[in-house]
Amino acid sequence: MEFTVKTGSPDRPRTGCIVVGVFDGRKLSPAGKALDAASRGHIAEVLKSGDLEGKVGTTLLLHKVPRVGADRVLLVGLGRERDLAETQFRAALATAIRVLRGTGTAEVTFPLSTTVKGRDVGWMAEQVVLAVKDGTYRFDRMKSKKADAKKALRKCTIAVANKSDVSAAERGVARGDAIGEGIALAKDLGNLPGNVCTPTYLAEQAQELAKRHGMKAEILERKDMERLGMGSFLSVAQGSVQPPKLIVLEYRGGEKNAAPVALVGKGITFDTGGISLKPGAEMDEMKFDMCGAASVLGTLRAVALMRLPINVVGVIPATENMPDGNAIKPGDIVTTMSGQTVEILNTDAEGRLILCDALTYVEKFKPAAVIDIATLTGAMVISLGHVATGMFSNSDTLAREVIDAGTSSWDRAWHMPMWDDYQDMLKSNFADFPNIGTRAGGSITAACFLSRFTKAYPWAHLDIAGTAWKSGAEKGATGRPVALLSHFLAKRAA
Repeated sequence: MEFTVKTGSPDRPRTGCIVVGVFDGRKLSPAGKALDAASRGHIAEVLKSGDLEGKVGTTLLLHKVPRVGADRVLLVGLGRERDLAETQFRAALATAIRVLRGTGTAEVTFPLSTTVKGRDVGWMAEQVVLAVKDGTYRFDRMKSKKADAKKALRKCTIAVANKSDVSAAERGVARGDAIGEGIALAKDLGNLPGNVCTPTYLAEQAQELAKRHGMKAEILERKDMERLGMGSFLSVAQGSVQPPKLIVLEYRGGEKNAAPVALVGKGITFDTGGISLKPGAEMDEMKFDMCGAASVLGTLRAVALMRLPINVVGVIPATENMPDGNAIKPGDIVTTMSGQTVEILNTDAEGRLILCDALTYVEKFKPAAVIDIATLTGAMVISLGHVATGMFSNSDTLAREVIDAGTSSWDRAWHMPMWDDYQDMLKSNFADFPNIGTRAGGSITAACFLSRFTKAYPWAHLDIAGTAWKSGAEKGATGRPVALLSHFLAKRAA
């Protein structure tokens, strides 16, 4: 996909389609008014028919508008002008891409002539790029017949009214392009089936990413983890014939001795629940249980493409959670790399068991901050649905940074409590603590469990169980929170 930024009147360029907004009451956006003037009132006349009132999510496709250079003009509802904010703008973009996919047009122009509350041209340009990349994304690698490539969009032009906006728009396009590539990688890995995307496959993809972008890659094998005392991680892996991997990637874009930011991604490439077996319905979606790992790799790709002047370490504990004769059992007690012991009360609470050893392992890098990303708890879905990622932290300063990055990217997170009161819900008669607490506050007690391994550094935990993938007709990985993490790292680098 080719993205360019241009200035000039929207009625002049030759393009397959130009997209303009219409507010409630059939009020045209500034770009729409310019097109209408060029067409000598043709667009306004069409709107008088009542086919488009301007509500968000509605569209009207016009062909061969008189004296307009575009083959098509796509009118997209933006809702009330005074209410145009991030959600409405992004919804309009997504709707436009869906319509364009069915037109066969190869080129599209988006004039940035409207104003989104509190956002600049750079942010709007970034969102256009991300919307185009998301709307044209296809995962057909496993299909015998591929989608018809002839109908794919190939060129997107972002038109700005003033030359003074070109530089900001170009930065937004570059940022969106890099983040979009990272999101696509995270989606691809998440969408692969568990028989393809094994821990070994993840490790190979990490090595390929490192080779392509000049990073350092290290893959720790079972014997290495045994030597380090990762009894918790290995206990989850012991039920699978697939060998576990601890994947370590180092991106060095900052000063040599600058402390890195560490990203730790949960890499359960398939989760049956182990002996505490999950219900059969929708168990196929447990291939998405490695989306935390996928987001780490996707973020590192985006960081490398943006050439951020920052040091980043990605650590991914990768394994399956399977119920064979060697699998851990409820009641088993394991010793973590930190030396703390854990009573396994539920083998389906395995994510925290692999993350805790990875969180101890990252201490060796003396990180400036650590963020772990995990599809950790179904309770998170009950708490926040599929809109916001749950965020927990032992540092208010880091928490604000993460929340701000989510707002900046519109890949939002919500700060959840992790008060000491909740720690009392993790008690065991036989070990230092169990791997689950009571049923109430499940996402919080999971975070409390992880916090016991993060005393050495500022830490944030992102529970993406509700945001990492979609179910139903649009089933598939979302690539979240690559955008949030990319904005966080870009701000840190600046």
